Amino acid sequence: MKDDVKTRVGLALGRIPQSIYVMTSHSEDRMRGVLVTCVQQMAHEPPMIMVALPKGRPIIPLIHDSHSFAICQIARSDKLTQHRFAPNADAGDNAFEAMEITHGITGSPILKKALAYLDCELVRHIDVDADHDIYIGLVRDGNLLHRAEETIVHLRDNGLKR
Repeated sequence: MKDDVKTRVGLALGRIPQSIYVMTSHSEDRMRGVLVTCVQQMAHEPPMIMVALPKGRPIIPLIHDSHSFAICQIARSDKLTQHRFAPNADAGDNAFEAMEITHGITGSPILKKALAYLDCELVRHIDVDADHDIYIGLVRDGNLLHRAEETIVHLRDNGLKR
């Protein structure tokens, strides 16, 4: 892509709103979570979402083993959770230490302080020739937990940069 086209495309992609979620999964006695920003509802009946997850994240084997994941929306003010699950944090199972969690019907960890959550059965993984793969989840359960908190909705200056 030429530089001038890249600049125009980056500006347009940056207008696609994003939020911050912790994507969680489990397998046997292990739990993992990672921040993700590209989450979108993709079907109404049955309800399904898609998540773009960067390749190589340690949560990926757990998602494939359990065939499930959850998405927990994080409050704007919740810097601790954002820090614990940041891609470079690599806290592993310890990221959940001292956090109040419950487990969804799929077994995936649900953060009790999440604004909302969706507990999903993995129905498809699409390996895309890019830096992210797509995970499609059939929503099995979910809830709005904290309506009053403000969520993060953010637009980027350049959609081609993280």
